[in-house]
Amino acid sequence: MREVTDEKLDEYFRITGEALDKAKAAEKDKDQQHHADDFLDMAERYYQDAEHFREKGEIVTAFAALNYAHGWLDAGARIGLFKVDDSRLFTVDD
Repeated sequence: MREVTDEKLDEYFRITGEALDKAKAAEKDKDQQHHADDFLDMAERYYQDAEHFREKGEIVTAFAALNYAHGWLDAGARIGLFKVDDSRLFTVDD
């Protein structure tokens, strides 16, 4: 596929929204709470940016912002800031 369709964008909003909810609800590393909070804040901001760009009809930019949001979540999970066991949403071992 060479373009971002509305369907693809909706799918990525769903997946990233699910990952964001899971990371928020996950147990956090107590010694690294401030880092976990920072990663979640960045992910939420990029997710909100994606919503803003979608409303403006800028779906490629919205898609990029979603990927940044998910990247922050994935990195936080990978380094153990969020205790998640979901290799479908994150690059962690089950």
